[in-house]
Amino acid sequence: MSPAGDPATGSSLSAARRSRELSDTVGGPVVDVLVVGLGATGAGTALDAAARGLSVVAVDAHDLAFGTSRWSSKLIHGGLRYLASAQLDVAHESAVERGVLMARTAPHLVHAQPFVLPLTPLVPRGRAALAWAGFRAGDTLRLAARTARSTLPAPRRLSAVETRHLAPAVRSHGLRGGLLSWDGRLTDDARLVTALARTAAARGARVLTRVRALELTASGARVRDELTGEEGVIRARAVINASGVWAGGLVDGIRVRPSRGTHLVLRSDRLGPLPAGLHVPVPGETNRFVLVLPQGDGRVYVGLTDEPVDGDVPDVPEVPETDVGFLLDVLGSVLDVPVHREDVVGAFAGLRPLLDTTSAGRPEGSRTADVSRRHAVLTSFQGVITVVGGKLTTYRRMAEDAVDAAVAARRLGAGPSPTAALPLVGAAAPDVLAALRAPRRLVRRYGTEAPAVQALAARDARLGERVLPDHPVTRAELLWALRHEGALDEADLLDRRTRIGLVPEDRAAALEAARDLVGGAGARRG
Repeated sequence: MSPAGDPATGSSLSAARRSRELSDTVGGPVVDVLVVGLGATGAGTALDAAARGLSVVAVDAHDLAFGTSRWSSKLIHGGLRYLASAQLDVAHESAVERGVLMARTAPHLVHAQPFVLPLTPLVPRGRAALAWAGFRAGDTLRLAARTARSTLPAPRRLSAVETRHLAPAVRSHGLRGGLLSWDGRLTDDARLVTALARTAAARGARVLTRVRALELTASGARVRDELTGEEGVIRARAVINASGVWAGGLVDGIRVRPSRGTHLVLRSDRLGPLPAGLHVPVPGETNRFVLVLPQGDGRVYVGLTDEPVDGDVPDVPEVPETDVGFLLDVLGSVLDVPVHREDVVGAFAGLRPLLDTTSAGRPEGSRTADVSRRHAVLTSFQGVITVVGGKLTTYRRMAEDAVDAAVAARRLGAGPSPTAALPLVGAAAPDVLAALRAPRRLVRRYGTEAPAVQALAARDARLGERVLPDHPVTRAELLWALRHEGALDEADLLDRRTRIGLVPEDRAAALEAARDLVGGAGARRG
């Protein structure tokens, strides 16, 4: 940090830096690696390559975390679900990567989240025993991944009184207790992507949003600046396609089976205090739950579905009413007072980029819930490397494998990946984070940069004002996003750097404040 409290210049992303680096890149000298896509995997790939000393350009047609990476459950899973389906390698990999994030690379963004599974009359004793065995197996995964007990506590059984204390909204009639488990929880998935991109930029990567790849070859890409319409060429020794559900549109032979995961957004006061999240068993399923996830910002997420999606991949997936009804029905099975459709103030859906490994496409009636979450690194006939599949938790391993493939195929001068021990922007040891003189909410979003964000508000009372009366985000946070986090317009601010936009009513109310800051002098500081 500089004496003024701002981050080092190398990690700051701004409109001015984008313009300067885009001009130097298009038609410029050959770089070692071009990465297409700036979700978690793409941003992680850019960081991995830059951390090995390679010259890197990373582009995205939209914004950081524009696609799947902003639509997740905000959880860093330990792999329990994959253990249950006998995907032992995926389960272990997930547990290891969860520990990396929580203990080393992003302890400011990833924390332990408690979950309660209420043992209602709808949960037979046999199913409860199976769930308990699963939670114990998950704790074994934690041990195998060498994640400390202080980082993730042990699961335990709860009495009915304890269950009601941690989940007051749960129906008390017939409640015979509960099961308490723990997993990793992200403050926000889009903030993780922003931290990855900024850490890559600090290592010399050129991170260019609003740059669309029109055509990929083994030696680069034809691109278009979406802000000006100008086209040009970026030359590279290796090209990595990390565009997720859109990967098949850029490289022939890549088949992705998108799976839609839908979440509902409720106001927190609708469910009352929630000291813990909830695992709500889906009737008729042995290993499937609906999650209730308190966010700490006056909202609660309820999700998620796992439904196959056919046809063209949209930029922003729509939420069908069938998904809304399903989630409300499952949630209502455990609540004292049911949640109604009018209580749903927002909804979002993400498309998981699952790799299609069938010989003739998807069999009729098949479920994406049964498709492996393993990732794959594939090299096309033209020589473009594509990384696809996987999930948010394992983005770092996916990135490492993709760069390994590029280094081997193009004989680039680079050693092994150092990212398992490389802290992201804002990261620090828990005791350092706890000692920062800034609100805890800011520390959980900005880590060691929280005092600098707070200082903006201290210097200008108007920046200290909330954007919305009932939401904690301040104008200072929007200005910080414009100066340091690569936000270019109102959508970047409201839909990704903050999550105000998940509730349409809130987005409309905050739009004027966002426009005011985008048009102000602060946005042009570079």
